Amino acid sequence: MTRTRFAPSPTGRLHLGNARTALFSALLAAHEGGSFILRAEDTDSARSSEEHFEGMLEDLRWLGLRWDEGPDVGGPNGPYRQRERAGIYADYCERLERAGQVYPCFCTPEELAAEREEALRKGQAPRYSGRCARLTVEQVNDRLAAGEPASLRFRVPPGSKLIYRDIVRGEQQVDTDTLGDFVIRRSDGTTPFFFANALDDALMQVTHVLRGEDHLANTPRQLLLLKALELDAPHYGHLPLVVDDSGKPLSKRNASVGLAELREKGWLPAAITNYLFRLGHASEKSDLLDWDAMVKAFDPERLGRSSAHYDEAQLAHWQHLAIAALDAETAAAWSGVDFAQREPFWSLVRENISRREDVAGWLEALSSEPPLDADAVAILGDSAPELWQVAAELAGEDDFGLVTSVLRERTGLGGRRLFKPLRAALTGRHDGPELVRLWSWFSSAERSARIKRAANLKQ
Repeated sequence: MTRTRFAPSPTGRLHLGNARTALFSALLAAHEGGSFILRAEDTDSARSSEEHFEGMLEDLRWLGLRWDEGPDVGGPNGPYRQRERAGIYADYCERLERAGQVYPCFCTPEELAAEREEALRKGQAPRYSGRCARLTVEQVNDRLAAGEPASLRFRVPPGSKLIYRDIVRGEQQVDTDTLGDFVIRRSDGTTPFFFANALDDALMQVTHVLRGEDHLANTPRQLLLLKALELDAPHYGHLPLVVDDSGKPLSKRNASVGLAELREKGWLPAAITNYLFRLGHASEKSDLLDWDAMVKAFDPERLGRSSAHYDEAQLAHWQHLAIAALDAETAAAWSGVDFAQREPFWSLVRENISRREDVAGWLEALSSEPPLDADAVAILGDSAPELWQVAAELAGEDDFGLVTSVLRERTGLGGRRLFKPLRAALTGRHDGPELVRLWSWFSSAERSARIKRAANLKQ
């Protein structure tokens, strides 16, 4: 059975890049009839916080994601927070020690930095030299007995090629001699990402991992670790990062694309999921999709390899469709406007709402004498005087087809010269719902008053 996971670090609120990874992981599991796991990688005590952890759960729930196992719902493979799994990591470290596949490293941060600088100076990729791997047993024991701090490094098998198939990028080959021995336990006893992440995936029986391409360099190391521990490795897929206009990856520091900030500004979950569904995932579906439709349409073979560029205009397109799909009660709650005659009003304006504040604007335009926007003033100022004389006579006529027929016949006007001024007179705006529907919305007295105002502006 397919099992996927999303494993963020609660060091900040989720942004759209995180959300896309979570969405794709959940869709892959659902598409295959499998399970989706939520896991918190919160071993960084200096940066992780309960506030961020709870915010992360809130963001994901608001987006509409649900998980079969996780910190808040439990499951057979817990605990689901890394800070509660230290004993598990220690046990598997000991297994590697007993097998001779790791060794103590006494190198100081300064020594490691010097090694790195020397490699870069020579035009080489930085990697650990392995000098502590050459220490004798006696030397190691003496230094440990003296209380020297030591990390624990994994012995990378030399002279071989690691070949695996990436879900997104296809076949990958890595020369193990380019990796260098890496740390699986820091000198303070804490567990770094390489080890904890790989071990958790294996022990939680994760079969497929979708994550950002910034983790691509981690994959060979993690495959080697799991092989050494005789644990099954998941299939990895590395997604191109979502980048902003400058080409920089989205981050937790960019509040404009944080889920919490987007929610606060009135963006709808359906808009975000539909946008993300198509961001780096080719889809033939151009309409607004609900969860079940996205599950059915999701295909990992359609995941792209090129950078995905965040485009707020595209997000706004899906926001417009998502708003139009709301029922009147939900729209009133979302907008914070308790509009009267909910269904008739919402049916009239729903296609013309792009932002939360538009609802109040249209309620004002349709229920009281509306203010005139600049475009409406210009349109009325350029209108034909004879239009308002005839329109005033027809204000009591409910049949809009008859009204337009008489107006054309008696004024010689048609098209934009006829309909744009009428719209501006009725709503104070230059755009909006179909004019025939607007005409029917108002009573004859309201139409008369608004047409009279337009005529007075023209005088």
